[in-house]
Amino acid sequence: MADAQADRIKELEAALAERDRRIAELEAALADRDRRLAELERLVEELRRGGKRQAAPFSKGAPKSDPKRPGRKGGKAYGRQALRPVPQKIDERIEVTCPERCDRQGCRGRVIPLGCASQYQVDIPPVVPQVTEFVVGYGTCQRCHKTVQGRHPRQISDALGVGAVHFGPSVIAWAAALKVVGGVSFEKTSTLLGEMLGLEVNRSTLCRALKRLGRKAEPTYQGLIQNIRASPVVYPDETGWKVAGHSAWLWAFTNKTDTVYAIERGRGYAEAAKVLGKNFAGILGVDGWAPYRRFPKATVQACHAHLHRRCSEMLETATRGAVRFPRAIAAVLKTALKLRDRRDQGTITPHGVAVATGRLKTRMQRLLSARLTHPGNRRFAAHLKRYQNALFVFLKRDGVEATNWPAEQAIRPAVINRKTSAGNRNCSGARTLAVLMSVVRTCRQKRLQVAQVLTQILRNPLPQPHHAVLGRSESR
Repeated sequence: MADAQADRIKELEAALAERDRRIAELEAALADRDRRLAELERLVEELRRGGKRQAAPFSKGAPKSDPKRPGRKGGKAYGRQALRPVPQKIDERIEVTCPERCDRQGCRGRVIPLGCASQYQVDIPPVVPQVTEFVVGYGTCQRCHKTVQGRHPRQISDALGVGAVHFGPSVIAWAAALKVVGGVSFEKTSTLLGEMLGLEVNRSTLCRALKRLGRKAEPTYQGLIQNIRASPVVYPDETGWKVAGHSAWLWAFTNKTDTVYAIERGRGYAEAAKVLGKNFAGILGVDGWAPYRRFPKATVQACHAHLHRRCSEMLETATRGAVRFPRAIAAVLKTALKLRDRRDQGTITPHGVAVATGRLKTRMQRLLSARLTHPGNRRFAAHLKRYQNALFVFLKRDGVEATNWPAEQAIRPAVINRKTSAGNRNCSGARTLAVLMSVVRTCRQKRLQVAQVLTQILRNPLPQPHHAVLGRSESR
């Protein structure tokens, strides 16, 4: 009887010890979960508050305790000092004599002249609007009985009578450049023209003028679309937009020499195919948006910057064994970028690049075939599997970027316009903005004078492609 009770006591003590152990494990797991929850709540609060601070949307957090000194370093680390060249043309020369007495307070000593030195001041002269009168001869055709009138190459319109007074191509071109490049509103542009040039221009006048310019630039825009379709490498991107208060998307397609913008209601394959064409057979440097994979003849290069950013975001909240997968993926991606740098520097042979690329693919395949238990790691692995053949294209093909930074750069002028105008009031305005942004951005890529190009487009009697804008584009 005593032995049975002793055995029973031992069983109960063992069960109690097992229960205490289980309780300790649950408490530890609960404490870990509370810690992760607090960290996630902190991150959510930072993102929520950061989203409301529109004045500084690109803030990187609190400043460093020991920041670097502003400006360039002194001594040898300064580098070669750049000097502005002396102007070749001097419009006005002013002699400044040496004073006879020192002008320092309390000195008034006699000054001994030693010589002269030149100083150059480059400034804008007073700008006065130039009014040109075109005395246009007109008559009636004896055959069709319609009015026929002459046209000078410097005219931008055939309007007479009510529309006989209008603003010239330079005014319209600069207004378009301010709107497209700087995101300046029509109201501010009107004020600027009035204060600097003495031109009284209404906002509505500028709006209609840019709309006419957009119609004349339409053939050039269509030519840019054809250039993009024929390009061996294109970097697309998209961002949110508004048209008449409704959600829309602004698309950007760019390469080294051409850029095309499009404002569409959707963000799918159909909208991308309007610019790229369904048979696009080049390389697409994409950020991971699924519709780009639907082009059957295209080769996709996934953006490494987005993948690195996703690894960093996962490591901010991952704990224990969940950190191993994103760390391993980030290590493979960094190794690929180092291999690209060695290739560009010429420190590795093409055969060495091919061998190293094969090893990187094997490492990635091994990581993606491993058994993962963390839900976030499984989702990330599924995404990488979809782009497994698009991770190292930039190592095989010269001229292909590892990231889609060209598209990110191209989207920035549009973001400036979005911050100042919040989009477009109608579809017509959206189309005009897309056309003009495409022409202006391409002009800057090809180092063309924007105002000169827009002036030439305005002076064409009929809309036609501008060959300087369309020339020197990339082709397969």
